[in-house]
Amino acid sequence: MTVSVASAALAGIDAALITVETRVCPGMGYLIVGLPGDAVKESLFRVESAISSLELTMPRQKILVCLAPAGVRKEGAVFDLPIALSILAASDQLAPEQLEGFLFTGELSLTGKLRPVKGALSVAMEAHKNGFQRLVLPKENAAEAAMVSDLAVFGFERLEQVIGFLTDPERVKPEPVPDVKERPDNLLFVADFADVQGQAEVKRALEIMAAGGHNGLLTGPPGSGKTMLAARLPGIMPPLTLDEALETTRVYSVAGALDSSGLMTQRPFRAPHHTASDIAMVGGGPVAMPGEISLAHQGVLFLDELPEFHRQVLEVLRQPLEDRQIVISRASYTVTFPANFVLLAAMNPCPCGFYRHTTRKCVCTPHAIRKYLAKISGPLLDRIDLHVGVGPADMTKAQTESSAAVRARVIAARDVQMERAGRCNGLMNPAMVKSFCALGKTETAVLQQAMVQHKLSARSYERILKVARTVADLAGEAHISLAHLAEAISYRVK
Repeated sequence: MTVSVASAALAGIDAALITVETRVCPGMGYLIVGLPGDAVKESLFRVESAISSLELTMPRQKILVCLAPAGVRKEGAVFDLPIALSILAASDQLAPEQLEGFLFTGELSLTGKLRPVKGALSVAMEAHKNGFQRLVLPKENAAEAAMVSDLAVFGFERLEQVIGFLTDPERVKPEPVPDVKERPDNLLFVADFADVQGQAEVKRALEIMAAGGHNGLLTGPPGSGKTMLAARLPGIMPPLTLDEALETTRVYSVAGALDSSGLMTQRPFRAPHHTASDIAMVGGGPVAMPGEISLAHQGVLFLDELPEFHRQVLEVLRQPLEDRQIVISRASYTVTFPANFVLLAAMNPCPCGFYRHTTRKCVCTPHAIRKYLAKISGPLLDRIDLHVGVGPADMTKAQTESSAAVRARVIAARDVQMERAGRCNGLMNPAMVKSFCALGKTETAVLQQAMVQHKLSARSYERILKVARTVADLAGEAHISLAHLAEAISYRVK
């Protein structure tokens, strides 16, 4: 007898429908076909122990499991639950019709406990897309999967609970759909702008970055507050929209970094150490996993001590900064991960950190300074919109406005951008820049002069216009004035 059960496998942050076909026939032994990975090949041993622990019967015949489509590589232990249920149905311990209309996913322990899986939200979205009305998965993944509307999600802790539910489905209620808002108000950030004394110019630059989604580089001596200021950038960015939150949640779910609360409501802030490899940064591995740039999706990727990163690691950022996604191609798979992040980097002006310091003397030779700065390529620097100098911290200056006050202005500016172009200024394409960043004759002449005088690239020209547009939006102006343009140019030339 052959029984088919629906399940799903991950491919990047998406899921693909997988049919688990099981047949119990004369003979001995277990066999799984359909390009199973090592964890999938071991699943029948976990399933046998889980079924035996429930005092049910593991068939002592040949068990053939086919994971279709056969040409798709299957990884992980997510097929334990559907394989166990299909074996019970194929051996007449469950009625096959009881499994119809369900999609199952979950890892089994040797005692029948259901362990959480990665990518539950993506699996739920795939189930809904393919017309399934009910999804059964581990209890710890239920809140996450319940974000998908029009899909009844049932979470269980043990295999026997799943069997009891299939026998009498009406006795268990589905997981309640979480009450989420388009813009959640419960934004709690420990790091607040009010904690930072002085540094008004840097705070202004961070406000522009948050409003327009621009990349930035902070350059200053040790102890000037670069890291402290960077940690406060997410607190002034607009709250995640529901679509942004769902996509960010999918990335963290696939990475196994999502807690049981379900939907992510705060923008990510990722600060990898400078010893991180290029694979850790962009993602990949034997089983494709998101890297730091994808974990920073819709948030901030902070690279402290930028010149200390390996040059190869920094160079892999160039393409994602343009395309806002990363395509990982290997011999056996190709996946795409989103990577729409704000890059914020910090560095010292020289190896000792005190080049051009007002009170400290730099001990570096000119050659050492050039070698230090040469670690960062020109093409990467060209993709950074705002180059901000950070002076020594002035502890005598009073505290300034809070992050909430700054965030209110950022949200207002971002709303203007979304209404005008459907995206933030940092993501405008060339046609949008031409349409929404038009300059007058005087402004055009000033920008052309700056381009010639400072030998700026065509990419710099476009990014200056984007920043100027953001400055104008923060000022509530419909047109870019000379003051707005001058401020944008000042962040480009130092």
